[in-house]
Amino acid sequence: ILNSKVPVAAFVTPSGGRAASAGFFLLQSADVAAMAPGTRTGAAHPVMLAGQADDTLMKKVANDAAASLRAVVERRGRNIEAAEKAVIESKSYTDQESLKSRLIDLIAKDETDLFRQLDGRVVKRFDGAEQKLALAGAQLKVYTPSLRQRAQKSMSDPNLALAMVLLGALGLYLEFTSPGLIVPGVAGGILLLLGLSALAVIPLNWSGVALLLLGLALFALELKIVSHGILSAGGGVAMVLGAMLLVDSPLPEVRIKLSSAIALVLPFGLITLGLISLALKARLAPPQTGRESFQGDVARALTPLNPEGQVLYKGEMWQARANTEVEAGSEVRIVGVEGLLLKVEPGGEQHDRR
Repeated sequence: ILNSKVPVAAFVTPSGGRAASAGFFLLQSADVAAMAPGTRTGAAHPVMLAGQADDTLMKKVANDAAASLRAVVERRGRNIEAAEKAVIESKSYTDQESLKSRLIDLIAKDETDLFRQLDGRVVKRFDGAEQKLALAGAQLKVYTPSLRQRAQKSMSDPNLALAMVLLGALGLYLEFTSPGLIVPGVAGGILLLLGLSALAVIPLNWSGVALLLLGLALFALELKIVSHGILSAGGGVAMVLGAMLLVDSPLPEVRIKLSSAIALVLPFGLITLGLISLALKARLAPPQTGRESFQGDVARALTPLNPEGQVLYKGEMWQARANTEVEAGSEVRIVGVEGLLLKVEPGGEQHDRR
């Protein structure tokens, strides 16, 4: 703004809007500072985005920011004392107070009114040169953020970043447990990388990271240890606490909210438990192929078994041995396999092998 080749007007609009913190610095840097009715500015005391700073450091930062702003405000011919109070004391000003305190040059209802008031006005540039504005018939061109910029802004939200990490982890877990699905693995990998890249620019609290990892580990242990849900409950609590502590910043708007943490962790936990349940069922299920799958099935004796003979099993003749005498035509149940010999016992009731 200070080195712009054309005059710059900063306009705080619409009514109800504000130019606080860094916005106040931008407003004071412009060749023309204007506000709409019902807007406010100021509250420009520096804050630490990450961690905590001692009083001495914060005082140094505030004094440095105030000195930087004084240099600009003095060149713009505005009220140095009022501007300094916005930094040192976090003082805020309404549009009328700003105009009265000479922090801004004018109040305009909208862009059209702003152009009307600026037309023919002589402004003093930062280098001391004067320039007359000719804005009669000027066309207003609105610049909106590009799709890429909007996406980057959305991904900088720690709530969304954490959601992408959790969804990515679920997708990869599903792909590893059920190879060949492809879509969950590809989508999970993309989401995980996007989430990690977003978290990389956010100040992290490693205690929060450790709690999140602990929560994931407790969910995984549910596969190995029968805890009747205790491990899963502990994992959910650890992940909620980890999400709330994940961002190391004193600013509430930067941290992950409790409602967001619960909304993210609860579905993640339920889906993970569902996947773990399916994995356990698959692990505990009896073999469905190979000779181990014969166990419990029913065959029919083609010849008397005393103790050996032949049986018919799934359309094939097998040599069989019974632990007691079995008449031809009787049903037998397979209890084991030894090479090409079926071990059977009387009785045709088939066991449920699910």
